[in-house]
Amino acid sequence: MVRTRFAPSPTGYLHVGGLRTALYCYLFAKKNKGNFLLRIEDTDQERFVEGAVENLIKTLSWIRLDHDEGPLLDGSEKGEFGPYTQSKRTEIYKKHADELIEKGHAYRCFCTKERLEEMHNAQEKNKLPPMYDRTCAKLPQSKIEEKLASNTPFVIRQKMPYELIKFKDLVRGNVQFDGKIIDDQVLIKSDGFPTYHLANVVDDHSMQITHVIRGEEWLPSTPKHIALYKAFGWEHPEFAHLPLLLNSDKSKLSKRQGDVSVESYIEKGYLKEAIINFAAFLGWNPGSGEEKEIFTLEELEEVFSIEHIHKAGAIFNIEKLDWFNWRWQKEIFNKKIFPLAKEIDEKVEIDLSRKDQPKFAFTSSDKEEKFIEEKGKILLEICKKYLDKKYLSDKNISKMLVTVEEKILRDAKEVSSQIDFYFTLPNYSKELLTNEKMGVDFSWAKKSIEEAQKNLEKLDNWNIPEIKDVLTKIVERLECKNGQVFWPLRAALSGLDFSPGVFEIMYTLGKEKSLQRIKKALEKL
Repeated sequence: MVRTRFAPSPTGYLHVGGLRTALYCYLFAKKNKGNFLLRIEDTDQERFVEGAVENLIKTLSWIRLDHDEGPLLDGSEKGEFGPYTQSKRTEIYKKHADELIEKGHAYRCFCTKERLEEMHNAQEKNKLPPMYDRTCAKLPQSKIEEKLASNTPFVIRQKMPYELIKFKDLVRGNVQFDGKIIDDQVLIKSDGFPTYHLANVVDDHSMQITHVIRGEEWLPSTPKHIALYKAFGWEHPEFAHLPLLLNSDKSKLSKRQGDVSVESYIEKGYLKEAIINFAAFLGWNPGSGEEKEIFTLEELEEVFSIEHIHKAGAIFNIEKLDWFNWRWQKEIFNKKIFPLAKEIDEKVEIDLSRKDQPKFAFTSSDKEEKFIEEKGKILLEICKKYLDKKYLSDKNISKMLVTVEEKILRDAKEVSSQIDFYFTLPNYSKELLTNEKMGVDFSWAKKSIEEAQKNLEKLDNWNIPEIKDVLTKIVERLECKNGQVFWPLRAALSGLDFSPGVFEIMYTLGKEKSLQRIKKALEKL
């Protein structure tokens, strides 16, 4: 059975790169009907952050990457290969380190920090690679026992075999390293805690991990790990090293260069579906000329394969995350409003010729108004936390939100600024009422607005179809283009260069307010 693991250190929030690793481990396991484990690598006690484990489990659960084995929020664990927290496994590592010493694959190193620093300075001066010189590997047994008896602090180092270490990486292909130029890595620190190298090898073996999927930065450590597997007489798992995440300038994505924690994107209101979709494409694509980019987690489980992971670094592009969020916001929104429309009017006609902008034709204006009201309530749920509280009590808030629907779905945080004009007409200059490209000068703006005012005052049923009918007939009577009537009217009603359509604004403002703004425009002219 395929068994993968995500093994983060509890040093803070979940990095986007960590999420991608967890996602790929999860998808590969699920694609192959295997198990996905969560293991906490907390052996570096100096970097441990209180509450980080709980935060990590909550974040993965919110994202829907539920682990089959590992620690749970209540402090318990599930799975038969625990403990799944490394700080609870120190005796296991000590036992295995002692075994390596007995077999000659590791040794105690009693060198002081000062001695190591002198050695590295000399190596740097002589332009030699910074490697331990194996002084303690040559100590006679009597000297070792003497130092142990006097409680001299020591670490346990791996004795790297001086041989060519070859392996096949599932992403990078055949890889080889010369053991002679690989440092004798510390396996057990002087505080008795293991380093990543020993702990992850022992744990991956004892937890029966079949595939180690991790970041490219661990590729140079892999020969050390393979040497450990060989020293223990174990078969090593398959390795897949993921490409680095890069900034747009191709530098490595780091915490110092902006928001990289998953939690910060959750707080900003990004959808879990968008975050997952975005993370999946950071170094992977479905291949075979597939152009589809919107995938549910379940769909990703079906199509994911390690063969389609890229070797080159993946650019972290926030604009792409915004795009995924917009598409998913729209997808979820449409799944709610299509059945809503059918519920209000079973004979409604839905035009899907423009997939991103479905059009609804209801059998009556009453049903259309009901649909607008209900649709506005759904939009309100999306943007409520960003909406200025003074706007929430307005009886027309649902109608207003529908007119800026697309903007809310793209970026709900900007909602208040998008509907400000409904409450306070901007102090615009009369030049806004003209448009040279459309052939609207001052005299034409005055003529078309006056004609609109005269006809709209007679209108009894103030709804979109009736407003549209009145304005369309004015265009026909004046024998002009739509824009020559709609532009000056829209500008008069909104006081903005860019705003929702003229019919929608009028319907939302209501007859009285619309006519007041039209009158104000005529006064400017």
